[in-house]
Amino acid sequence: MADLAALRQAVAQANWDLPKSGLVTMHSGNASGYSPEDDLLYIKPSGMDYDQITPDNVVPVRVSTGEVLASGVRASVDLPHHLFLYKNIPGIKGVIHTHSNHATAFAAVGKPVPLCLTAIADEFGAEIPCAPYVDNEGEHIGEAILKYRNRAPAILMGNHGVFAWGDSPRAALKAAVMTEDVAKTVWLAMQIGEPKPIPPEEAEKWYDRYHNRYGQSGVK
Repeated sequence: MADLAALRQAVAQANWDLPKSGLVTMHSGNASGYSPEDDLLYIKPSGMDYDQITPDNVVPVRVSTGEVLASGVRASVDLPHHLFLYKNIPGIKGVIHTHSNHATAFAAVGKPVPLCLTAIADEFGAEIPCAPYVDNEGEHIGEAILKYRNRAPAILMGNHGVFAWGDSPRAALKAAVMTEDVAKTVWLAMQIGEPKPIPPEEAEKWYDRYHNRYGQSGVK
């Protein structure tokens, strides 16, 4: 059994951090966290102001059935997409959805964020792809994410916004923050000229270093 109190706290914190990180305005985004061993996720309540979210009012949902396990509260309308990702991308335990400005600008014109910065190679290992427009019915968004994603822990949905994921709500938040940050830098570069792509073999060097030798984990 996971520490569900800690998961509730992590989901609340990820939602609090969305406006703090400049990724959302008003109610335009959501975060969730998943405990596979408990078949349970927690997600933002629909339409709730971020400063009203607490660890106690994030909404519990049974992942295998989609059943909301709290009465008198609605889960985020994006719940079906979160459920689909947890069921179909192995190892993820956090999902973020935003309409952050620069990343969503790329989505508005149906373009990926190109692999032209070492920061993109580090975090994503590839361009951040852009799926074509799909409606919000059923599992259409989740199916499009699965079809068009690459190794990057994020994708742009055409005419819509950003989905990002990771092995925790915090990791998913980082991917969403990095998506917006690099999208902004690439947009600025496009005002000067044509961004220069990084060859895949060079990107692999940065990705390997960042994911396997960066930071303090494993230090004895």
